Amino acid sequence: MARTRIRPRRRKEKAIKTSVKSGNFRSTKSGAGMTSKGVKAYRRANPGSKLKTAVTGKVKKGSKAAKRRKSYCARSLGQLKRSSAKTRNNPNSRIRQARRRWKC
Repeated sequence: MARTRIRPRRRKEKAIKTSVKSGNFRSTKSGAGMTSKGVKAYRRANPGSKLKTAVTGKVKKGSKAAKRRKSYCARSLGQLKRSSAKTRNNPNSRIRQARRRWKC
């Protein structure tokens, strides 16, 4: 007797609008990165997500926010190093503006 294999159902992924016009992302002039509206849309589309907005204010040394900032700065430095020379040297590139907003 042949057994039929039952596959688990995959959850349909809802895509969020990734444009500045949609209000989910900041323009480069305003510091790049996601807005709080964008984070809410992402979390709605991806239940269980722990995505948060940027750590922009003053934080206590060793706090959770300070650790998040340190982690982001380390990751984004890797992204910056892997980007093209044009992006790396442009002070108005999205990655540079986002790093500035995070105070890296």
